[in-house]
Amino acid sequence: MSLSGKITGEGFEHIILPRRGRQRDEVLSGPAFGVDVSVINLPNGLGLALTSDPLSLIPSLGLQESAWLSVHLMANDMATTGFAPQYAQMVLNLPPGLSQQDFTTYWDHIHRYSDQIGVAITGGHTGSIEGQNSTIAGGGTMLLTAPVDEILLSKNAQPGDVIIVTKQCAMSSAAILAMSFPQTVKNKLGEEVYHQGCELFYQTSSLKDGLTAAGIGKRFNKVTAMHDVTEGGVLGAVYEMAIASGNGVVVNNDLLPIGDVQSQICGLFSIDPRYCIGAGAMVIAVKEEWGQNVLQRLNENNIPATIIGHFTEKQKGYALIENGEEKPMPYFSKDPYWDAFFNAYKNGWK
Repeated sequence: MSLSGKITGEGFEHIILPRRGRQRDEVLSGPAFGVDVSVINLPNGLGLALTSDPLSLIPSLGLQESAWLSVHLMANDMATTGFAPQYAQMVLNLPPGLSQQDFTTYWDHIHRYSDQIGVAITGGHTGSIEGQNSTIAGGGTMLLTAPVDEILLSKNAQPGDVIIVTKQCAMSSAAILAMSFPQTVKNKLGEEVYHQGCELFYQTSSLKDGLTAAGIGKRFNKVTAMHDVTEGGVLGAVYEMAIASGNGVVVNNDLLPIGDVQSQICGLFSIDPRYCIGAGAMVIAVKEEWGQNVLQRLNENNIPATIIGHFTEKQKGYALIENGEEKPMPYFSKDPYWDAFFNAYKNGWK
């Protein structure tokens, strides 16, 4: 395992996958590399989809912003099913120095953001732990029920599917770095870049993206799979989706949507916006002839979207076209955001 960030793919394969407790026939999709949710078969044609993520409590961001991340990063995973989350369990391991007033404020935002997207908080655990001083305040699980044969999984992408990415690369990395080190960003890049970076923060929900692509009310079965962009960025998400679905992939680097603000902020922190945490973007696999239809529906709902490539047969490998030349697509098991954040903190950036 790396010292920060998610477990490596090798660690996941060697440690987690061989040890999954009791094998139960009703588990249709369990833990898997590049798959956002698990699915359990229920009676009467229903499926239970669920996902888990850490809960954020980041002093440099603030209580409201931390609550937003806690709720919406889980909801983004749920959105890859094509359905909205319905329930949540929250486990809070709080720092003992957190005041009751601050905890009330934090939890009020958790409640409001959950309510806004239709999620009922159904239980969990709340406590404080001596020595707890990280930016992780516990963990949560979101759940939903839906017709089991309509629940999308990232491993269902097919060769020939075009790849759509919504919004832009590195939005959450750029936003959190700007908000965490405002003085440095203002001094180095200017007030305007700083403010535009901060404005990206509340674009880090991809729930609307997933629901719009899959069809709200009437299902659109030409979307085969979705994967939200978190650690590893847009290219990391595409690579994970290819591995999960057993496909190869070709992506045109020139088509990747990278905003000027993200480029400048990521450049300041010496990270590549293609490969760093990018919550808010969604990677969508669509039958080729229906790609423009999905783009149009996303754009009509004010969600920018771009076709960046397509999935291929597995034996063709994982390719990135840069400057007209096809090269192997790299995959980094550790997101560069973590080192960038902690190095800036250690170096006294403000």
